[in-house]
Amino acid sequence: MPDPLAGFVTGPVRVSVPATSANLGPGFDSLGLALDLRDELEGEVLPEGLVVEVRGAGADAVPLDERHLVVRAMRAAFDVLGGQPPGLRLTCANVVPHARGLGSSSAAIVGGVALARALVTDGARLLDDDAALRLAADLEGHPDNVAPALLGGFVISGRESGEWYAVRSPVDARLGAVAFVPPDPVSTEVARGLLPAEVPHADAAADAGRAALLVAALAGRPEHLLAATRDYLHQAYRRPAMPATLDLVAQLRAEGHAAVVSGAGPTVLVLVDGTDVAGVERLVGRCPEGWAVHRLGLDPRGAVVLG
Repeated sequence: MPDPLAGFVTGPVRVSVPATSANLGPGFDSLGLALDLRDELEGEVLPEGLVVEVRGAGADAVPLDERHLVVRAMRAAFDVLGGQPPGLRLTCANVVPHARGLGSSSAAIVGGVALARALVTDGARLLDDDAALRLAADLEGHPDNVAPALLGGFVISGRESGEWYAVRSPVDARLGAVAFVPPDPVSTEVARGLLPAEVPHADAAADAGRAALLVAALAGRPEHLLAATRDYLHQAYRRPAMPATLDLVAQLRAEGHAAVVSGAGPTVLVLVDGTDVAGVERLVGRCPEGWAVHRLGLDPRGAVVLG
């Protein structure tokens, strides 16, 4: 009788996966950045059953069964890798805020794919990063968050001829970020539902220019970050769902800070010169009452196996 545990790694495996910020202003559905705020997942193949434990962000709101997003991602990856384990234990230690525009769903999907790959003998060969990206993007529906969550750093991604692509681009080592996280969530579906089907040609052209400038600004010309993060396509349309977010973005930009709506919001992300410690501290002091603030590095690592 075949051993049902054959082909799987013995003992627990841990994976760390970063928060991400997509769009960054003008790079709608195409630009994403990994941040050094990380969820940790631990998985183990069992002889039978499913055990899901969650602590931290979202612990009181997520299902603890097959509906859990990490479990769904793991199941999809196991199918690609050759078959399901007889049983599974999953433990999630979450720090990425849920429904705040910091890529919590992408962290769950990429973390699940990476964890399943690590639990299968020779999984990294059977499911390389290109295949993992395709799977994660298919599950998420777009690649702008899953690509930096998987690969780390600053990533330009999209879809061409029916295939997902992701290209890493350089990031100036001086740069960091400050994230202002409001207490109330906004769903991606609600935020996307406010976007118009068409935009003026002049706005599209302006956005394309700013997105191109942003690639150069992040790579080593940070003096252009304020202009490069100006958005014409999506942020203003989302005001009805997050007025306080758009007010804070406007206030900070008027003061010269490269502030944007992080992903679908409602978090406000500000790209900063991390070497200006005093300036970063003054910015942190602008956090509205009741919001959380995080000083963050731009993380060159994506999903990593810890052991």
